[in-house]
Amino acid sequence: MPKQSTARRLFGYALVYKFRIIGALLILCCAVGAELGGPFIIKTIIDRHLSAGGKDLLPVLGLLALYMGLLLVASIGNFSQAYMLQSTALQIIKNMRMDLMGHIHRIPLRYFDNTPIGQIVSRIANDTEAVRDLFMSFMATFVVSFVQLIGIFTALFLLDMRLAMFCLLLPPLFALIMVIHLKYSKKYITIMRARLSDMNAMINESIVVMQIIQAFRREKVTLDEFEVLNEDRYVNQIKQFRVFSLSSRNIVGTIGSLLTAMVIWYFGRASLETAILFGVFYAFIDYLGRIFQPIIGIFDQLTNAQRAFVSAEKVFAILDMEGMDVEPAKHVKRPDGVVKFDNVTFAYKAGEDVLKHISFEARRGETVALVGHTGSGKSSILNLLLGFYEPDKGAITIDGRDISTISKQALRKHMGIVLQDPYLFAGDIKFNVSLYNKDISIERVKSVLKDVGAAPFIEQLPGGYDELVVERGSTLSSGQRQLISFARALAYDPSILILDEATASIDSETEGLIQQALRVVSEGRTTLVIAHRLSTIRDADQILVLHRGEIVERGNHDSLMALGGRYYKMYQLQKGEKASVEIPAVTKEA
Repeated sequence: MPKQSTARRLFGYALVYKFRIIGALLILCCAVGAELGGPFIIKTIIDRHLSAGGKDLLPVLGLLALYMGLLLVASIGNFSQAYMLQSTALQIIKNMRMDLMGHIHRIPLRYFDNTPIGQIVSRIANDTEAVRDLFMSFMATFVVSFVQLIGIFTALFLLDMRLAMFCLLLPPLFALIMVIHLKYSKKYITIMRARLSDMNAMINESIVVMQIIQAFRREKVTLDEFEVLNEDRYVNQIKQFRVFSLSSRNIVGTIGSLLTAMVIWYFGRASLETAILFGVFYAFIDYLGRIFQPIIGIFDQLTNAQRAFVSAEKVFAILDMEGMDVEPAKHVKRPDGVVKFDNVTFAYKAGEDVLKHISFEARRGETVALVGHTGSGKSSILNLLLGFYEPDKGAITIDGRDISTISKQALRKHMGIVLQDPYLFAGDIKFNVSLYNKDISIERVKSVLKDVGAAPFIEQLPGGYDELVVERGSTLSSGQRQLISFARALAYDPSILILDEATASIDSETEGLIQQALRVVSEGRTTLVIAHRLSTIRDADQILVLHRGEIVERGNHDSLMALGGRYYKMYQLQKGEKASVEIPAVTKEA
């Protein structure tokens, strides 16, 4: 099915509120009609009463009262239509932003692997805001201006055919100017939006790694890189402003002044010769002055409209990405947790396999540890199990059922995961454990925090379990964040527990607490562990040693040590490193 144009898709969002928009436009037509009736009333007063030398003021007062009434009607109508159109525009963008945010959760992780976070934030925040300007400027300016122009030209033809035909030269002239304006300014606006997205990505990255930037004295280099993006956006913005300045108010104002002077010279002289009534001439000059106001308004909004179309294209590019529907998983049967990989091969990029013919089975209640050097494929195995990616070959099953036939939400419902870098959301501690799951009571929260050994330090905090933590939990130590992350996983009572180097960045005392808690909570659960510290997996039922995407050794700790292979060397190396750290302390005591 061919993709729809950007304009058609934007129109589709507006079509949802077609009755409100039609109602607002009808009110707008009434308001414009009331506004344009004013010059006709003044013309009538001049030609029928003042020029004729009439002394009866009653008709004049009646016409003036009608004139004031029309102004009041126009004011009320303009307020009503502006309110309806603007609120509709905000509602449209609200829907678009929700569609975009909802679709972000459906997109495969590959997109986030290759796209800076700042660019994604820019799409949701900045680009949808630019599209909001399109709807507001289009419905509040473009539509209003076109209705006004139609009304003005209708009035001109009613006044005098010759004068109206003279003014029909204006629309084609301004249309040509608009085409030239759009042609030359779009490329500058496209570059400006791209640089804004790049700048947002760089700002986000700089904030996240500010410690690294300062520690390695990269401030100057980072500023220089940002300045290149900032300067490029500035240069293109200046170029776009030049095009706008030459083709908007200046040229419209110049043409308007010249046309008005010509009309006054030609038709004003004819008016003195009684070719046309003076009242008609006055009304014409009034309408002629009104022609240029909506045209200037259109030119003023052309830049916003172009910026919005460029932004809309980027928004729709994300919405067009293939995604998976988020399916409900309320009544999913708890699995036994028998995990099996059967000859699985996987590559992030075609032709570059990171996993090759991986086969193993983890039975209920077993702990399977994955060890190996960086890049050996440990995290990729867990990513496949969690359904973040699909294997290129082979099958992954849970309780004998291929996980590709299970919805992702059902698959993950009974899985718990703890990462090496624990993430805490902005909120209190109890929220970071339950994540607003109604099935997890405060008693359950306190219980799992106690199981992982986090209760003592939490109860010492001023707010206890209601203590607020900032985003990422930077006010807590890494060990404290990790304990809360463990509690979060255990609160959901998973049948499969996944630990991705969860003890790599914590101190020895905290590690002891976690190891003690794990021995309790892993009972009856299938636990898969990526281990950096080999001492933490000595009790694992099965240890898989990976090298360049292949399982090169498997067995428990004792059998692998007896084998004297890669695992043995890794263990001895870590044991030696630990000893070398302890020796200076012993020597000092001696």
